Amino acid sequence: MGKGNNMVPNGHFHKDWQRYVRTWFNQPMRKIRRRTNRIKKARSVAPRPVEDLRPVVHCPTQRYHKKVREGRGFTLAELKASGLNKRYAQTVGIAVDPRRRNKSVESLQQNVQRLKEYKTRLILFPLNPKKIKKGETEQSQAVTSQLKGKVMPEGVKAPSAKAMARVITEDEKKFNAYVALRVARADARLVGIRAKRVKDASENPDDVTKVKDKKAKK
Repeated sequence: MGKGNNMVPNGHFHKDWQRYVRTWFNQPMRKIRRRTNRIKKARSVAPRPVEDLRPVVHCPTQRYHKKVREGRGFTLAELKASGLNKRYAQTVGIAVDPRRRNKSVESLQQNVQRLKEYKTRLILFPLNPKKIKKGETEQSQAVTSQLKGKVMPEGVKAPSAKAMARVITEDEKKFNAYVALRVARADARLVGIRAKRVKDASENPDDVTKVKDKKAKK
């Protein structure tokens, strides 16, 4: 039984359960292995950055949608607007996610601007040093240093706008949010009915019942 005011134990143990306890004795070695793999990858891709450029996206749900974070990859629409194609973008360190969709013009413009800024900072080394193509640099790879950490992390954090204290105006005191929402919903619901009523009234101007006179009601 439990001691004091604690929960009554209700453990469902099988016989000889100690043999099947999950152990984590390989945890320190896994940490070392992950670190060595990171170093190997950084050396293999040098002088390119280890991580790809990611888009800025808003978190889902109303609770977190004010926060921004790095997404999985840029949409095809964002790449097209910035003058890139999918295959070329993946070769110059830009993550692409064709499944993602832009649900607002603001997010599209923000990520297009991010891609354009990345293109201005990009240094392309020639595949063939004897034949340098347009946009490729002539400087040697030996003089360049590898970028550590995230690529362009400055655009990921949303600016925190602090609201200053002020006196509530008379218009704000008179404003009723509930009534405004109900009116907006009613206007959206009745837009088709009202348009049909106006159309019928224009076709039959003699029929008074089509358009009600608000002044007559009062």
